[in-house]
Amino acid sequence: MKVQIVKNDKESNERCISRFNKKVQASRKLFEIKKTRYHSKKPTKTQIRSGAVIRDKYRAVKEKNKFY
Repeated sequence: MKVQIVKNDKESNERCISRFNKKVQASRKLFEIKKTRYHSKKPTKTQIRSGAVIRDKYRAVKEKNKFY
């Protein structure tokens, strides 16, 4: 996805740059680039399972305390 703006007639350069920056932030391109900047290992099966167990515990506690 290309981010492009066109400067209006009576628009200042600073305003044009700020509009461009807002469009870049809205497109989330920088987020994707920063996310793929470094290689990260895939989680092992034991890490996935332990994370699922922890999530289930937190969900159970949250559900128990929901009505108090």
